[in-house]
Amino acid sequence: MEFRQGELSTPPPPASVAGTAESRRTRSVGSGRAHAKSILLGEHAVVYGAPALALPVPQLSITASAGFSTRGGEPGGVSFTMTGSAWKQVGTEASEGLCRLAADFRTSMGVDDERHLDVIIDGSIPLGRGLGSSAACARAVVLALADLCGVEVPERTAFELVQTAENVMHGKASGVDAVTVGASDPLLFQAGEARTLRVGCDALFVIADSGAVGSTKEAVERLRERFRLHAGTQEKFVQRASELTREAVNTLAAGRPEELGSLLTEYHGLLREAGLSTDRIEAMVSAALAAGSLGAKITGGGLGGCVLALTQPERAREVTWRLHEAGAVQTWIVPLRRLVTHV
Repeated sequence: MEFRQGELSTPPPPASVAGTAESRRTRSVGSGRAHAKSILLGEHAVVYGAPALALPVPQLSITASAGFSTRGGEPGGVSFTMTGSAWKQVGTEASEGLCRLAADFRTSMGVDDERHLDVIIDGSIPLGRGLGSSAACARAVVLALADLCGVEVPERTAFELVQTAENVMHGKASGVDAVTVGASDPLLFQAGEARTLRVGCDALFVIADSGAVGSTKEAVERLRERFRLHAGTQEKFVQRASELTREAVNTLAAGRPEELGSLLTEYHGLLREAGLSTDRIEAMVSAALAAGSLGAKITGGGLGGCVLALTQPERAREVTWRLHEAGAVQTWIVPLRRLVTHV
């Protein structure tokens, strides 16, 4: 993973993560936080080397608290407790990935304290909705462990640790989630590089939860099988996805939200043709467009999850209402702010 100096925008780490003072080493509880993300364009194609655009969603977050166990436990081991309505049921793959992350953290950061770890995770990011819940959880745990142990974790190391858990959870992960759950601005991600996007306009995104859990791993496998069975479909999909995403980069920089909306809707068509949409998702996309949204699409792996709709502020209320009418169980508003920087 390559992070270009000055181009990857991430929140500054808490002082307890960056500091190495002895007072930090005696901390009894460490804490960490990460937030959700939404993919604007580039789902699935990013795994094949295409670019992807990603949006941080700070409205939804996960916090982790870590401490050395006072009840004993397996030396060098870790126990996880999940709280919050969205996190009471966590699959074994997620737990396995986090356990591996904790073990790798001790090794990579030279932590020789073999006491058992207790980690409590509380999150508001709904699971299986394409919002980066597993990556946010993993990053929050990394930061909590760093805070507890009083060590500074380089951003590259943090990324690699998050990817450890992501690869267990989803198979081969592109890395876009691992980067964006720690970013503060929209990103362009491609081939291991993440850059802050230039944004030349203000607008709003409405993210709508369909209520249906999607499986990124299943979606990736379904698409891979489709590519295997139909010669040329992979090249066609990746090429068109790349073209749309690169057009979106230029459109964002130029401040043309109407054109960006059209690109979002066209990308949704690619995902629909690939068999990654559902009847409810289609109803929600149609409802958002009928309500005056500039564009709408699946965000994330598909087969459920969320719809992303780009709208002007004066249409946001109507778009949100129509999305709920079409089956959305909850919605969030994420502002798109003008940001002049270099791509």
